[in-house]
Amino acid sequence: MRMVRAGVVALLCLLLAAPAALAQLPPQTPTPVPAPVTPPATPTPTTPQTPATTPAPGGTMTPPPVTAPGASTPAPPAATTGAPTPTTTPPTTSAPPPTGGPALSRVLGRALTQEEAVAIALETQPSIQARLSDYLAAAFRVDQALAPLLPQLTGTWSSQRDQNSFAGTTTTGTTVPRPVQTWTTSTTARVSLSQVIFDFGKTFASTDAARRLAEQSQEDVELQRQLVTQTVKESFTNINFAQRLIRVQEQAVERANLNLRSARGFFEVGTRPKSDVARAEVDVANARVDLIRARNAERLARVALNTAMGIPADTPTQVQDNLVYQPITLDRSKLLATALAQRPEYKQVQLKVSEAEARARRAFRDFFPDVTGTGFIGANRADFNTRNGRSDFNEIWELAVQLSWTLYDGGNRIARFRESKVNVEGAQARVRASALDISREVEQAAINVNEADERIQAAQVAVASAQENFRLAQGRFDAGVGTILELTDAQLALTQTQNTEAQALADYRIAVIRLERSLGQR
Repeated sequence: MRMVRAGVVALLCLLLAAPAALAQLPPQTPTPVPAPVTPPATPTPTTPQTPATTPAPGGTMTPPPVTAPGASTPAPPAATTGAPTPTTTPPTTSAPPPTGGPALSRVLGRALTQEEAVAIALETQPSIQARLSDYLAAAFRVDQALAPLLPQLTGTWSSQRDQNSFAGTTTTGTTVPRPVQTWTTSTTARVSLSQVIFDFGKTFASTDAARRLAEQSQEDVELQRQLVTQTVKESFTNINFAQRLIRVQEQAVERANLNLRSARGFFEVGTRPKSDVARAEVDVANARVDLIRARNAERLARVALNTAMGIPADTPTQVQDNLVYQPITLDRSKLLATALAQRPEYKQVQLKVSEAEARARRAFRDFFPDVTGTGFIGANRADFNTRNGRSDFNEIWELAVQLSWTLYDGGNRIARFRESKVNVEGAQARVRASALDISREVEQAAINVNEADERIQAAQVAVASAQENFRLAQGRFDAGVGTILELTDAQLALTQTQNTEAQALADYRIAVIRLERSLGQR
C-alpha cells in the first residue's frame, strides 16, 4: 500500500509542479490584439453540392465526422489571419455506383441457378445487413447493462487562483493609501474508485434482459434471411413461368399464322369463304396480344428478382429453367414439431417471455438496498506570492462504504413490479397465439402442395388430349371437311391447357417454397 501511495504521490507532484511555477509570475495585463482585417470576398463558381461529402485540404474528399448521440458537435477550425489564401473550388464528385457491386460480375453473361440467386441475395440484400447492424447494437447494449457492476475509475484535477487587495504600511507604521495585492493558487488532484459491492442481483437481472433482447435481434436476422430466400425463390419461379408462357404463346402465334395461310390458300382457290380468312386473322392478332403480355410479365418478374437479390433492377439477369415436376413426400405428423423448433418468429416470442421474466426479477429486487464502496487518493497544496510562499503537497485520501435503500417512493416500485408480472402473462399468451398461427400456416401450405400436385397430373392429361384434338381438327380442315371455327376452338383449347399446365407447375413450386418457409427452412 505504501509503494502504491508513493507512486501516486510522485505523479501528483509532477501535475502540481507546472501550475505552481506559473503561480510565481506576476499577473500581466493582456495586450489588446487588433481585429483581423477580412479580405474582400472572391467570387467563386458554384458547383453542385454532393451530399455527405466535404472537400478536405489538398483537394481530396473525406467523409464528414460522425457525432455520437449526445456528444457535442466539433467546432469549425478558426480563421487564419494574414494574407488571404486562394479560394479552391471543390471538385465535383461522380454519381455513386449502382448497388450490387461484385455481385454483378456473377450475374452478367451467364444463367443463374436458383441456389446462386439465393446466395447473392444473402450477401448483398441491404435489409439483411440492416438487421445485422441492429443485432450488433443490441449485443453492445448487453455490455452497457453489465458495466455498472464493474469498477468505476475516474481522475480529477482542479486549480483555483484567488487575489486579495488591502492597504499597505510604511516602516514608521504610517498607513498609506497604496494597495498591496496578494494572490493564492490552490491545486488539487485525485484518483477516485467506486465499486458496487452488492446490489441483490439488480445489475444481473438487467443484463439478462438485455441479453434476451440481443437474442431476439439475432433471430430477426435469421427471419429476414428466410424472407429474402422465399422472395428470391418465388421471383425465380415467376421468371420461369413467364418464359414458359412466352414459348406457349409463340407456338400459338405460329399455329395461328399457319391456319391463316391455309385459309387464304383455300379462299384463293374458291373452296373457303372470306369469313374464314377474317377469323384466322383475328386469331393471329389475339395470339400476338397474349405474347406481348407474356413478355411484359417476364420483364416484371426479372425486376422483382433483381430487387430481391439486391442488385440494380435493370440488370439483364438470365436464369436456368427449373420449372419441372419434382414430387415430395410429406410426413404430416412431424411438420408442426419441425416448424416450432425452427421458426424464428416462435423463438422470438419465447425470448420475449424470458425478457419479461428478467425485467420482473429486476423490478422485485428494486425493493432491496445497494451497497457501494468508494475511495480516493490525491494531493493538494496552496501557493502564495510571498517569500517562501510555495508549500509542500498534502496527501488526501478517503475510504467509504455506502448503503442506499429507498424505504418509500409513493408506491412506484410496487406498481412497476405488478406491471412486470402482467407483462410476463401477456408474453406467455403470445407464445400460444404464435403456435396457433404457425400450425395454421403449416397446414395450409401442405394442403396447397397437395392441391398443386393433383392439378399437375390433371393438366398433363388435358394437354395430351388437347394436342390430339388439335391434330385431328387440323387434318379435317386441311382435308376440306372441317370448319375454321372447329380449328380455332381446338387451337384455343390447346393453348389454354398448356397455360394451365405451366400455371400448375409454377403453383406447385411456389407451394413447396412456402411450405419450406412455414417450417423455418431456407
